[in-house]
Amino acid sequence: MGIDYFPGNWGNPRSRDDGFLDSSDYLPGRAAVDARKPGLSCADYLTNPAHLPRQHTQQPIVTGTSVIGIRFKGGVMLAADNLASYGSLARFRDVERLLKVGDQTVVGASGDISDLQYIQHMLGNLETREAYQDDAHTLGPRNVFEYLCRVMYARRTKVNPLWNSLVIAGVKNDEPFLGYVDLQGTSYQSPSIATGFGGHLAQPILRKAIDLAGGVDNLTEEATIKIIDDAMRVLYYRDARSLNKFQRATITATGVTITEPYSLETDWSFAEKIQGYGA
Repeated sequence: MGIDYFPGNWGNPRSRDDGFLDSSDYLPGRAAVDARKPGLSCADYLTNPAHLPRQHTQQPIVTGTSVIGIRFKGGVMLAADNLASYGSLARFRDVERLLKVGDQTVVGASGDISDLQYIQHMLGNLETREAYQDDAHTLGPRNVFEYLCRVMYARRTKVNPLWNSLVIAGVKNDEPFLGYVDLQGTSYQSPSIATGFGGHLAQPILRKAIDLAGGVDNLTEEATIKIIDDAMRVLYYRDARSLNKFQRATITATGVTITEPYSLETDWSFAEKIQGYGA
């Protein structure tokens, strides 16, 4: 099929009145010329998606909140709750937002859940293609990180982003890795990472713990679990879109372990001391 060089057929915004139905300029592609069939009502015409403008997601609908991650000696740990919110409604309470990719990597995601499912599908296809090669090569965390960086930036460039913030963690060749990429393709690596409200509430806790330990190489796995639990407890207290039901992923040289959902003990007595804000 050749290129249509007539700009009138490239697609224009729909006008406010129904007079646009008398013109084929609004409709994209060559098929636009004969798209309006005699006897087709306006209502029937508009309900056929093939004749309407292509639309992209303008904002996330069902969303997950913070994902936090921290490196420790010999590994990396991630955590995320199991809540997917429909606006301010705590709609789905069993959504897993920590995805195992291969034998060495975990991807945690906040943001739109449908886009997360699309990313999960892409990563599954990527694993399948790599397995077909049968060349003894396995996907490591850096490979997955670079792949997702390219995907997120490409979708942003098409003005059709995947509305997610992703945390990629893993260990390969005894080297822990922790990286971040968002819907604009912005990416970086850090000893500790937190998305969403976690960037304001949990990140200071993670950074302070690393400083007190004298660096990530001095953090044990047991100490890191306590740090993660403390940070997730604060997020549950302060983030209205969080839930006291979490999963924690631990990645070491021996493999990936993702816990079953669990809850933390909480103490709301501190609320009695809060002053202001109508209290």
